[in-house]
Amino acid sequence: METVVYCIGETVLDIIFRDGVPVSAIPGGSMLNTSVSLGRAGLRVEFISEYGNDHTGKMIDSFLQENHVGSGFINRYGDGKTALALAFLDRELNASYTFYTQYPALRMKDPLPETKKEDVILFGSIYSITAGIHSKIKKWVKQAKSAGTLIIYDPNFRKSHAGMLDKVRPWIIQNIALADIVRGSDEDFLNIFGLEKPEEIKTKLSLSGCNNVIITRNSKSVIAWFGDSKSEIKIPPLKSLVSTVGAGDNFNAGIIYSLVSSKLTAEDMRSMPKRLIQAVILSGIAFSAEVCKSLENYISPGFGKSLTS
Repeated sequence: METVVYCIGETVLDIIFRDGVPVSAIPGGSMLNTSVSLGRAGLRVEFISEYGNDHTGKMIDSFLQENHVGSGFINRYGDGKTALALAFLDRELNASYTFYTQYPALRMKDPLPETKKEDVILFGSIYSITAGIHSKIKKWVKQAKSAGTLIIYDPNFRKSHAGMLDKVRPWIIQNIALADIVRGSDEDFLNIFGLEKPEEIKTKLSLSGCNNVIITRNSKSVIAWFGDSKSEIKIPPLKSLVSTVGAGDNFNAGIIYSLVSSKLTAEDMRSMPKRLIQAVILSGIAFSAEVCKSLENYISPGFGKSLTS
């Protein structure tokens, strides 16, 4: 049976500023970015989200359709507006964010799809720890896990969210416990747990319920544990860095592309050979490097076509 990748998360219009000047306005949100890259890479992907039935939302509808991303599970609300995210690039082209939202009172009201063993779910970011949404996602992911679906969690927790941490940390830990793989940046784990050393992060996540951990460390390296098997791969220097806005989201796309292409399931995560672990990491690095070459938050159509040619 064909694998379906389900990415569930927020939708925003990303407005990117460089030197105080807006240089790009494109559909964004962590899971949308991943979905578009997977669609361009030729996988069957369904994006689960919500946004306004406004001009911005209709533009996003068209964009998803053009990029082969399923949108049958998107709630388009009339009593609110599509969210905006302002991304300000610093001299190193890393981004800080300001968000503008006008959501309806009732969130994520549509039913979620049934999944099967061959499928993959990617969830995370603030969407998965939002009151009124977290409990619905948790119930759905639990059901999917029972069906054998491969579950990947990316906390994507930024410093700007520190004020909500005491409230949501228990929900983050619940999400970790549901995941077959947790993929986060070293900055995520510093912001959530105050931990910097990769070994301490791995121990914390194992105690929280997940033994398969991938830690991205900016331009330094990627460190991964699948069970007790550790791998580290250095990040090659980038020749033409334009933006890092979609780097982590596309690392997720790369690892999912590799897992699906290799027909790996949640069962296989229990005993992953080192060569497969490294292939998954290298795929993540390749997708991430590609997206850093432009102001878009997704791999280029040409890169996507090169994967299937």
